[in-house]
Amino acid sequence: MGDGSGAIFYRGRELSLLPPETAAGEIGMVFQNPEAQIVMETVWQELAFSMENLGLSPSVMRGRLAEIAGLFGLEPLLYKPVHELSGGQKQLVNLASVLLLHPRLLLLDEPTSQLDPVAAREFIYLLRRLNEELSMTVILSEHRLEEALPLADRVLLMENGRLAADGSPREIVRAVGSGLGEGHHAYLPAASRLFLALSSGPADVQPDTIPLTVREGKSWLELASEEGLPALPVSAAGSALSTGRLEMNAADPTRAVVARPGGSGIGNMLEDTGAWENSSAGTSSSRSGSGAFARREQSSRDGEALLECREVTFRYEKDGPEILKKLDFSLHRGELTAILGGNGAGKSTLLQLMAGLLKPQRGRVALPEGVTAGYLAQNPLLYFSHDTVSEELRHMAKYAGLSASEGEREIASLVAAFGLGAVLDSHPHDISGGEQQKAALAMVLLLRPDILLLDEPTKGLDPAAKEHLAELLRALAESGKSVTFVTHDVEFAARYASRCAMLFDGSIAAEGTPEAFFGANYFYTTAVNRMVRDRLPQALTIEDVMSQWHEFVSRS
Repeated sequence: MGDGSGAIFYRGRELSLLPPETAAGEIGMVFQNPEAQIVMETVWQELAFSMENLGLSPSVMRGRLAEIAGLFGLEPLLYKPVHELSGGQKQLVNLASVLLLHPRLLLLDEPTSQLDPVAAREFIYLLRRLNEELSMTVILSEHRLEEALPLADRVLLMENGRLAADGSPREIVRAVGSGLGEGHHAYLPAASRLFLALSSGPADVQPDTIPLTVREGKSWLELASEEGLPALPVSAAGSALSTGRLEMNAADPTRAVVARPGGSGIGNMLEDTGAWENSSAGTSSSRSGSGAFARREQSSRDGEALLECREVTFRYEKDGPEILKKLDFSLHRGELTAILGGNGAGKSTLLQLMAGLLKPQRGRVALPEGVTAGYLAQNPLLYFSHDTVSEELRHMAKYAGLSASEGEREIASLVAAFGLGAVLDSHPHDISGGEQQKAALAMVLLLRPDILLLDEPTKGLDPAAKEHLAELLRALAESGKSVTFVTHDVEFAARYASRCAMLFDGSIAAEGTPEAFFGANYFYTTAVNRMVRDRLPQALTIEDVMSQWHEFVSRS
């Protein structure tokens, strides 16, 4: 459980001295990992379990359950086995089970990490309603702040276990723009980051003029356009943005990885360049003028097909609904593919079918002889069975058939690439969710798969760790592997994928390059695109806006 000092008080009473029924009934907690909070077999049983523990009467329980199920749209799921739910659906069930107790204080640890963009937006606005209409105090720990930050009354910025800043959202944005800490730009909403990139002196800016939402950002751009936007050169734009995207990694021990020709193992393919300790090196070596990982230079169809789904149909139960319906899809060598879709659309099911963990009832998944697939599940805890991270890696290297020296070399390369050195002697269950994610991915990579299938790989990762992951995935794709990931992280997919696909109603409803895919979407697109799409319909990132700045100004 760890060691600590000091005291925590709840409503004037020391937390450790509260009666158990008071602590359980008035303080609600939603964990980062939804699997860790679910104990019952069906959704109905899970929702009722917490109320049963507090001794509520059946009539009270039924009334509360009816209200919450309607609020969360859980009626169709009430009698489903919990193991059939998607990660996002499990997260909603966890929140619902906590709210059934009518808590005064709600604590949430990255609650939107497994929700699709629309569901995440609705979730955050539900939290606002709970706060405003029920006077419930909500404390949220979150990496995805696009929707949450504008609704917050107060923002606490943590650095190395200490409180670095405390203020309103706009005060924090101004402080970050003035140089507070390293790497905090990446946490800010897109409207605020664009504002800071275009502002000559953030410290002189009045907080109430800083945009936080897409609506405010769009209004600010229109107003600035009427007053005459500066003709900012691309070089200046890159300089303005570098502190927000690359210098954040200066103090991080994790280093960049780049493709190295020759050899078949991870150790031969990845090279520790130290680019993450030097923002200028990172900028010059890995990004095109658009700043989008040179994605426009990647052709998602040039490589040979490594895997093909042909009219794949799948259902979990004989008389159950079809999750996938005559689905056609292919993965190609050298491409980085993002699969998006709503919670419960079947994205994880599709990955498991492509990994060979499930078999379709009709159709087939064609994999050429000798081609192997590696799969990273949504829950990294499934991969751990030893006492330390180091033991996990050594066991997997042995399982992969690597010699002792070869295994140590591969492990050292992956430890450097993922920044796992500090947790090698820790128990896998004692490290953070993001570290668990990286450790599990390192284990999968030791198998040297030709196809890498990742289910929500950015879940639990901070912006710096996402950058590192993107570098690694890019290196894998450039080495000739096919990398496919399921994600709800629209910004990550838009910035790094070479191809995006939308899974809807059991089949691929749309696919294409990030520009074509997100430019055609209304909700499933980036905040930057929603701000500037009237003038720059295919601009997805702040870097895209900067690279097309003269065009933006000319259309004012």
